[in-house]
Amino acid sequence: MTHSRIGFRTRLLLTVVGSVAATVVVAVGAFYLLLGQRLDADATALASANATAELSTLEMQDGRLVARENGDEQSLDSRLWVFAGGRAIDTPPASTELSRVATSLAGAPEGVSDLREETRFYALPVVVGGARRGTVVAAIALAPYERTGRVALGAAVVLAAVLLVSVAVISRWVLDRALRPVSQMTVDASTWSERDLERRFDLGEPYDEITRLGSTLDGLLERIAAALRHEQRFTAELSHEIRTPLARISATAELMLRRDRAPEEYRAALDAIHTNAGEMTRTVETLVAAARQEAGLVAWTSDVRSVASVAVDNARIAEPSLDVRFDTPSEPVPVSVEPDLLERMLQPIVANAVDYAREMVSVTVQRAEHTATVAVTDDGPGVAADERDRIFEPGARGRAARPGGAGLGLSLARRLARSAGGDVVASPDPGGGRFVLQLPLAR
Repeated sequence: MTHSRIGFRTRLLLTVVGSVAATVVVAVGAFYLLLGQRLDADATALASANATAELSTLEMQDGRLVARENGDEQSLDSRLWVFAGGRAIDTPPASTELSRVATSLAGAPEGVSDLREETRFYALPVVVGGARRGTVVAAIALAPYERTGRVALGAAVVLAAVLLVSVAVISRWVLDRALRPVSQMTVDASTWSERDLERRFDLGEPYDEITRLGSTLDGLLERIAAALRHEQRFTAELSHEIRTPLARISATAELMLRRDRAPEEYRAALDAIHTNAGEMTRTVETLVAAARQEAGLVAWTSDVRSVASVAVDNARIAEPSLDVRFDTPSEPVPVSVEPDLLERMLQPIVANAVDYAREMVSVTVQRAEHTATVAVTDDGPGVAADERDRIFEPGARGRAARPGGAGLGLSLARRLARSAGGDVVASPDPGGGRFVLQLPLAR
């Protein structure tokens, strides 16, 4: 299937001009038809008037019909014959053909009795004392009427041509002005999508085609920008998550290469490398699972209690001196999230509490009507009110942050939670820090 290469503006202009041209042709045709009927009626009316005027000059003398002299010469376009019975008593200068036709109408009834291409004949009976005494025949040349019709048609055609040209010029001007914003918006959107994804048209609430187009392009640019931000965030999170195990692998390999080692040391180093490589693999799989979760491609169910229990155990092993408390309901708390993904949501939150706690960390799992929550609290310095949102931005850290770290753990936890329809928030707590993971229960 081939598509027309004619531009939309040209197609629209051709449509407008074509529609107007068709309308003008119909209008000119109708005008010429009505004008022809009008001229035909005028010719008949003039012939009738001439015959009637001639009839007023006739009188009876000694039983014979005679015509009084009126002193007016007949027009070349109008001729009159007067017949008494079948005999002509008054004839105009005319050709043999016209005289023959007039004579044939000597006894015809009133009205148009014959119509030739160039002459209209009209017969008017002469009635005196109730008896028909003769006939007046008037002939009108149709050439002037035909000339009038041709002149009117020519003028109508010229006017139609001028009208079409004017419509084409005005339509082109109107279309240029009407479509100029569309062309400019297209160019701007193309430029912004390549160089500046933060630019928007911001035309306000859509109320016409242009503002709706602007709103649509704004939405498209926003989706492109969001996809780019997602890609950048994914890259930053991936770098953050694999940095530590990669550094361990590199350090272990470098240490083993400095000098010869005993076989047991090489085995321990390989075990460490294997462990860290496995951690990197799980990290990549977690981020891929998060992408699948955001795309709605998973149908996995896990129990929040078991994953939270693993996070608590890891915290107790990492900091044996801390009092890590765990409170969970007896019934299952199912959510539609892969266990590894749920672990990646909880691990940064619990690790953050362990890093800042002085003596105690508490992990509490609760189940509401439609929501599962995991509240992680600590007795550390807490989070300032003006930092409760900022600390979830990639690379951002609070004023109480300790040296080291890239500030991406909480950002990853929130993004993973939101990809599953939940969230991670920093709640106010006078006793220290408090973070709450919220996820919708599995149906």
